[in-house]
Amino acid sequence: MSDLPAIALIEFSSIAAGTFAADAMVKKAPIDVLRVGTVQPGNYLVLIGGGVAEVEMAYHAGILAGSPRVVDDVFLPDVHTQVYDAIGGMRRDDEYDSLAVLETSTVAAILRATDAAVKGAEVHLKEMRLADGLGGKGVALLTGERADVEAAVEVATATLAGRDVQLCQSIVSRIDESLATGIGKTTRFGQQA
Repeated sequence: MSDLPAIALIEFSSIAAGTFAADAMVKKAPIDVLRVGTVQPGNYLVLIGGGVAEVEMAYHAGILAGSPRVVDDVFLPDVHTQVYDAIGGMRRDDEYDSLAVLETSTVAAILRATDAAVKGAEVHLKEMRLADGLGGKGVALLTGERADVEAAVEVATATLAGRDVQLCQSIVSRIDESLATGIGKTTRFGQQA
């Protein structure tokens, strides 16, 4: 369990609509505004947390207030600790057998898929990146034994079935040492030494 029992994220195609919806959300229920702001390609994200009932009420108020400018959304009533920590920028540097890379077309989709993956399989969330520097995409790196990583990818894929988002994924086993070292430092090209 994370520091907050629940989180929700709404992704808007309009900064004006997103700001209006964020205001409606905080006025609807006592929640924590974890992050708000613009991301590539000109979208606006609102990430909130708090008690399950409060976050759910605020989330629905945001959807209503921001419609039809909602690109994607997610409500996680029992967000996994690894996901909550990764949102805050935490990275893991464990040794691992296999690495899965999940890439989604929206930020809400990567949160939904990653939360399901770490709950549904014995994997570790190495890193998660949300939108900036990715053209609005979401990326998560999951590590573990090959069978567990495969199970996590299956869970993530099933979680996004029927949603209007794209998921690309790959699994690498026995990763090359030099590549693992580079990924271990950062997935940002410009920040690698």
